[in-house]
Amino acid sequence: MSKIHVGLASFGMSGKVFHAPILAQHTGFTISKIVERSKNEVKSIYPEIDSVRSFDELLKDDNIELIVINTPDSTHYEYAFKALRAGKHVVVEKPFTRTIKQGEELINLADQHKAVLSVFQNRRWDGDFLTVRKILENEWLGRLVEFESNYMRYRNFIQPGTWKESAAQGIGISYNLGSHMIDQAVVLFGMPEAVWADIDNMRSGSEIDDYYHIKLIYPDIKVVMKSSYLVREEGPRYMLHGTNGSFLKFGIDPQEEMLKQGLNPSMPDWGKEPESQWGILNTEINGMHIRGKVETIAGNYSAYYDNIYDAIRKRAELEVLPEQTLDVLHIIESAKESSRSGHNIELG
Repeated sequence: MSKIHVGLASFGMSGKVFHAPILAQHTGFTISKIVERSKNEVKSIYPEIDSVRSFDELLKDDNIELIVINTPDSTHYEYAFKALRAGKHVVVEKPFTRTIKQGEELINLADQHKAVLSVFQNRRWDGDFLTVRKILENEWLGRLVEFESNYMRYRNFIQPGTWKESAAQGIGISYNLGSHMIDQAVVLFGMPEAVWADIDNMRSGSEIDDYYHIKLIYPDIKVVMKSSYLVREEGPRYMLHGTNGSFLKFGIDPQEEMLKQGLNPSMPDWGKEPESQWGILNTEINGMHIRGKVETIAGNYSAYYDNIYDAIRKRAELEVLPEQTLDVLHIIESAKESSRSGHNIELG
């Protein structure tokens, strides 16, 4: 089958680190054009790709079938709307949109144009998360009773001159990292009955939320997610406890760092973690006590675009449906309401 020609809407961090390297090595895609509004960096890295100055130049190119919208969060709805109206398939960076209503409008528009619309939830293909899924699917912990996910950073300053530090709806750590962590929880456990949260600005002078403690309320499992910009010594990334045992996993999936180093997913041992980063399983299986390391499944961000290709060319079902991302947005909005009120917010 023919390659899918792609237009990349921005060449900032996500364009340079994630989308361009993954798409450039993928056999199903060709990047035709990348938008650079003022800089001239594309040609030095990808001489075969055209650099253009405006988003509209992507829309006017009849060869481009797929547009990746990795621009500032506030532009997602506007650009996705234009791209779908132009008959393009669309991948949007998270958060999908700033409101549920905007997301519903885009889903309806994609249906009208029979276009593929998806959100780049690449962390479903983190190796540690894939390993957690395997442990739960195999019921190695018995009945799961507690699940805690932590994503910590140390950034004790306000980065100047970036939209990511400006107060606006849809900006902040709850939308940035929370979109990934909540998506992972919903993949594992479905929609919760209610949510409780404490969301705050902890850094001096911060205009955005840079801390959260979110509880997703289910009838038979305790689910907690935490993130902060002021954690210099990290604890476990995941902690799972069940009726038969526990699983603890330290460290962050290596793919982002590998991409930053100029490596790409076609290289040998892509996404593999060293043994020192493997998680610890302490449990009982078939009456036998087991304690030891569990090899982390190799992460694979390319699998997201494998599915996008199959959805466009073979009409395969999407792995990341936009409706699922609306569920995540609903939880984030409810978490913010809970933080303001101090009460559980029902999600019925």
